[in-house]
Amino acid sequence: MLNTVYQLKRPRQLETCFQDITLDREHVIVRPTHLSICNADQRYYQGTRSEEVLSKKLPMALIHEGIGKVVYDPTGTYDIGAEVVMIPNIPTEEDAIVAENYLRTSLFRGSSKDGFLQEYIETVPDRLVVLPKGINKTVAAFTEIVSVSYHAIDRFFRFSHARRKVIGIWGDGNLGYITSLLLKSLHPEVKVIVFGINEAKLHDFTFVDETYLVNQIPDNLKLDHAFECVGGGAAHKAINQIIDYICPEGTISILGVSEDLAPINTRMVLEKGLTIFGSSRSGREDFVGLIELYKEKPEVVDYLENIVGSEICVRDIKDIVNAFETDIHKLIGKTVMIWDE
Repeated sequence: MLNTVYQLKRPRQLETCFQDITLDREHVIVRPTHLSICNADQRYYQGTRSEEVLSKKLPMALIHEGIGKVVYDPTGTYDIGAEVVMIPNIPTEEDAIVAENYLRTSLFRGSSKDGFLQEYIETVPDRLVVLPKGINKTVAAFTEIVSVSYHAIDRFFRFSHARRKVIGIWGDGNLGYITSLLLKSLHPEVKVIVFGINEAKLHDFTFVDETYLVNQIPDNLKLDHAFECVGGGAAHKAINQIIDYICPEGTISILGVSEDLAPINTRMVLEKGLTIFGSSRSGREDFVGLIELYKEKPEVVDYLENIVGSEICVRDIKDIVNAFETDIHKLIGKTVMIWDE
């Protein structure tokens, strides 16, 4: 069957190409219905990645956050018409120690392999997870970024010491919102404090215990552990502020993506005996665990509705470009493209 793929040829230039999909007995075919734009997609679209990276990656179809409907499944794993979330990470080997999302041999949609910006997606069954009935599809579209926070929290509870009375989260954007929401939902006994730079955004964190602007933190405030969800040029400021307020032998989880090196106060890292670890992407176990959380606590999905920014119906490249341009100028939230069928 002929498949339409919408590839980014060069920054801000999308083109249609056609690829043949050979139907076999091993692969499932999914029709994407809702696709969410991530900051990583924007770095390619706007050309803010280095020339070396862009020359290696492009042309490539973007998008690694999305859901769709199963249209063909010779394996019998899914019902035709089943609504599924698509997992962008594609492992090519198994390792007893290293998770699939950290194996250097794994492929990733929208980075080392064409993303979900296609008419059809050919994939193996274990790269799909069935969505709960009646779930808000726009929220479900950005399940991938939520699964990253789920993954980071799971790792944090494996790496950190048992004194977890107060945990701080730096970042009042989408990632900070998602991470603090999941942390409070999974571990309601923990006091969660969010630190940000936008007072209006902090007002949306109604589910946490306290919020502070980063320039108004009480001198006597102490944290057992912290998550950094800032990224970009301000990542080092957030990390160094965490180092100032965290208690000895605390753990710092870094989630924010930064293109530049971040200078940090290593002297105090040593003096306090801190543990710093990074988390990136997620694997099938994280998607499955998150979907179970959606089922058990549907209020999580309700809260995630608050970070839906724009919902844009797309039919062709012109509409897709409009969605990306709209996303650039958004004030808050996620931009979701909805295919007009």
